[in-house]
Amino acid sequence: MKKNNSATKSKIVSAAWKLFYENGFEDTTVDEIVELSGTSKGSFYHYFESKDSLIGSLAYLFDEKYQELEPIVEYRKSALDAMLYLTKELCLMIENNIDIDLLSRLYAQQLTKRGKKELLDQNRDYYRLLKKIVQKGQDSGEITRDKSAAEIVRLYAITERALLYDWCLHGGEYSLTEYSQTFMPLFLNNLKRTKDSQSSYLKQY
Repeated sequence: MKKNNSATKSKIVSAAWKLFYENGFEDTTVDEIVELSGTSKGSFYHYFESKDSLIGSLAYLFDEKYQELEPIVEYRKSALDAMLYLTKELCLMIENNIDIDLLSRLYAQQLTKRGKKELLDQNRDYYRLLKKIVQKGQDSGEITRDKSAAEIVRLYAITERALLYDWCLHGGEYSLTEYSQTFMPLFLNNLKRTKDSQSSYLKQY
């Protein structure tokens, strides 16, 4: 039953953001979302209080992208390369499918929202997948153990949000995808295990 509920919610979210992108947020109605998603108004209001409450669901739309990418990144030998690849794909998705005004509205809403904030929900696939990648990199000796996997993921999320926030501030005047491939490596390079720490690590085994 939970799987069916999740599928219904996912249909509503996907349909809503497709319409938001094509028609704009203000010109999209709940009736249109229900029709495109093939669900019902009862289902819509079971998950969302209003159209405005869908803004936070953008975080979970991102998670659908991570679910799609997970099998691909698992084949990448480098954990840091996998993280950079995830950022690139997220930025491509945002530039091609998400209106910048809606992304800006998401950040504004999260700053003023009381209670659960979707961007910080540790149960999201975003955090789960990143932690899995970081732990794999630490186990292979690629990523430093000076910080825990959880702390590294937190710092990565902060850095990535800063990138998206700056893009919104500038009104999307530059390529988010291209800039991410210049900006994020500056952070990721600091996660590399140094030769001294690698030697110390290997002596333990």
